[in-house]
Amino acid sequence: MEKFIEVGDERITLRAPVVMGILNVTDDSFYDGGKYISETQVIERVNEIVRQGAAIIDVGACSTRPGAVVVSEEEEIARLSFAVELIRKYHPRLPVSIDTFRANVVREICRCLGEVIVNDISGGTMDERMFETVAALNTPYILTHIQGTPREMQQNPCYRDVEQEVYDFLDERIRCLHGMGFHRIIVDQGFGFGKNIAHNYRLLDRMERFLDLGYPLLVGVSRKAMIWKLLDITPREALNGTTVLNTIALLKGADILRVHDVKEAVEAVKIYRTMKES
Repeated sequence: MEKFIEVGDERITLRAPVVMGILNVTDDSFYDGGKYISETQVIERVNEIVRQGAAIIDVGACSTRPGAVVVSEEEEIARLSFAVELIRKYHPRLPVSIDTFRANVVREICRCLGEVIVNDISGGTMDERMFETVAALNTPYILTHIQGTPREMQQNPCYRDVEQEVYDFLDERIRCLHGMGFHRIIVDQGFGFGKNIAHNYRLLDRMERFLDLGYPLLVGVSRKAMIWKLLDITPREALNGTTVLNTIALLKGADILRVHDVKEAVEAVKIYRTMKES
């Protein structure tokens, strides 16, 4: 069965992997917080993401880094509206994803600005209305595994079998969405969301199993602690490690790479495709 994503009038085929570029309109994200606040900064970043070849742009307005302070719903809506309106103005055909765990935010953005992909890092666990909201709107939904919440998720995360527990969580949540008649799902193992370094690398090593869930697989490891803590460097020095992990993810079947560094990810996809088609 062909995998694809439809957002509004745009159809993204996943015969080959695609890149999702990150735009954080926050002041405290772990890597690029505060860089894209003004209209000029946002437009320049969006233009860069498009120029470098991303198929989707993911907009975050409430940081979900470990220990982050959660902004108000009103502030999140205002930040997202500001950024999404600019994207719609300058790149009306560019599919947009919003990084939020709040159902009200989803409803308001879709009501005012049209269909978007919903990127929920909580897998519907931080707002019990999320599943019914995306099912009612029938908007694409990224289902992510998390243990805990961003405030405390990295305080000694513990699993008996991380691979099995993450798989079971995603499988159960997919069944719940199916029960609502909803099938527009993208799966994310949730690297860094309630997992230590060993947990993350176990999930990466066993990533092929998650293809059995039957939905496109998104991988988001860009400049995360699983790289820079392991290598004893900083997030700003983690591009090489990110590219290594993105390449491994491609070899294991990833459909979407969510990244800060679009150019390098697009190059990795091109090399991977050439190898597979040779």
